[in-house]
Amino acid sequence: MRLCLLPILGVIILSLAVPVRAGTVLVVGDSISAAYGMSTDEGWVHLLERRLQQLDPAFAVVNMSLSGETTGGGLARLPDALRRHAPDVVIIELGGNDGLRGYPIDRIHANLGRMVTASLESGAEVLLVGMHIPPNYGQRYVEAFHGIFHDLAAEHDVPLVPFLLEGVATDETLMQRDGIHPTAAAQPRLLDNLWPELESMLNSHLERLTLRDSADSRRSASGG
Repeated sequence: MRLCLLPILGVIILSLAVPVRAGTVLVVGDSISAAYGMSTDEGWVHLLERRLQQLDPAFAVVNMSLSGETTGGGLARLPDALRRHAPDVVIIELGGNDGLRGYPIDRIHANLGRMVTASLESGAEVLLVGMHIPPNYGQRYVEAFHGIFHDLAAEHDVPLVPFLLEGVATDETLMQRDGIHPTAAAQPRLLDNLWPELESMLNSHLERLTLRDSADSRRSASGG
């Protein structure tokens, strides 16, 4: 009996041609991450995608950021995004619009906390990104708002970027006329502000993938 190997070889070749997924990063943010006032490919999230794919083409970045988004809106949209994209890392950059509108501190804290918990329970790691607000509502509110991000990072043991606009917000040449949104020229700085924490997380993720693949290979070789 002659066995036709061509279909089997075709399946093997096809499987080898498909890259192994290095990881998916999901960004949940507001206008700062939605490239407000510029083309999408100028924003820091797109710059992140380009940087990751230079490291490994199998990296994917999903940006579900919306201008005007609040923690309540992000919380409502997050479960579906976690199911559809199964991210390895979730970057949460929300709260600024809540603070600008004077929303209660405990509500902002609770919404962000639920987002962190949902992401962790899905199997993803979380990078929390903090924001500063102007003193419109008084020093007590401003300090309580800033404290939300540090408190949540400590409560959930997740890394924190204290202020995404560090070195940008105080430079008028890097801010748009509204004084709230950074310019296209500022976007590489935003990525650099976030990169050290994210790079560490991704390196750990890739190390775990390597260890898992090595263990799978050993089991396959031993017939286990």
